[in-house]
Amino acid sequence: MAFTCWCPRKSQQNFPSVEEDTKLQYSQLNKFSWQELQVATDSFSNESILGRDGFGPFGKVYKGILEDGSLVAIKRMKSKNTTGGERQFLKVMKMITIAEHQNLLKLIGICITPTERLLVYPYMANGSVASLLRNQGPSQPLLDCPIRRQIALGSAKGLSYLHEHCNPRIIHCDVKAANIFLDDNFEAFVGDFAVSKLINYKDSHIISTVHGTIGHIAPEYLSNGRCSEKIDVYAYGIMLLELITGQKAFDLSRLSNEDDNVMLLDWVKRFVKENKLEVLVDPNLGNNYVGAEIEQLMQIALLCTHGLPEYRPKMSEVVRMVESVGLAERWDEWQKMEISGQEMGPILNPTSRIFDSTHNLHAVELSGPR
Repeated sequence: MAFTCWCPRKSQQNFPSVEEDTKLQYSQLNKFSWQELQVATDSFSNESILGRDGFGPFGKVYKGILEDGSLVAIKRMKSKNTTGGERQFLKVMKMITIAEHQNLLKLIGICITPTERLLVYPYMANGSVASLLRNQGPSQPLLDCPIRRQIALGSAKGLSYLHEHCNPRIIHCDVKAANIFLDDNFEAFVGDFAVSKLINYKDSHIISTVHGTIGHIAPEYLSNGRCSEKIDVYAYGIMLLELITGQKAFDLSRLSNEDDNVMLLDWVKRFVKENKLEVLVDPNLGNNYVGAEIEQLMQIALLCTHGLPEYRPKMSEVVRMVESVGLAERWDEWQKMEISGQEMGPILNPTSRIFDSTHNLHAVELSGPR
């Protein structure tokens, strides 16, 4: 969808670093004027707020209606002068511009003024996976089993592209249900690249500060900062468990239920070992699911969350397994490792090295379901 470029030449002259530092192809991006987005959001009114960014340089996210009637979601940077904000803004733009895939949330356009930085995305009619899992009211669309499998496949394809086909390749670093967005057909789009990293496989990747969301962070990343595409595979596995169970990856309320497993993965493994799969299925599904399909997704999730990164599959393998190709063989291997005791122990406790993307705000919502 094309939009008229309203961005005045003066604004671009006051912000030359964008093109110089990121070398983006601006001919592919729409340039929105501040006035255009102000009208679209009713002067950025509270009624237009969809949510708040859980991490990174951006603050509130607004729903906008453009002059042609198109619905958009607009991320507004907290402040141009926020410490590291300008650098992170450039980084997010670079990530989004490099990565183009049908299952990645696409950047529609930008607005840059001497004091403002805004990103414009398509409006996601069904919000995030997390918003639907957590708010299953009578008026909310039901995430039935086929839709959950569709979400699993679409998000796996998006991550596979980032890891194996994007140039340079990208590690998302914060894969979770709150960062998987759904359009009106429930197609899945991986979004929020605020803490993503460009990778060069010739270099070793040891990160001094761990970013992510508690419950989704891979053990090796948490313990020694080892960063590879396998941390996304691990987090994807946790996201699958969210899809299957409807529960949060980290939930202190499980303690009140006389359960000492605040981590979803530990809680799931307990019932898998007891062969009580039916206990794990999201109650919102009722009896409207095929046990064999849920079991397959559970097996993929456990393969992805192996304690040792070298034993986790690549995301391209995950895509095939969700499509029911090669899962049985990998699952047999996993079971043998479990029996032989090669699997790592319980997930490490969070430390002060982590920047939790849910530490103060809910995840970004690019839609309206509430």
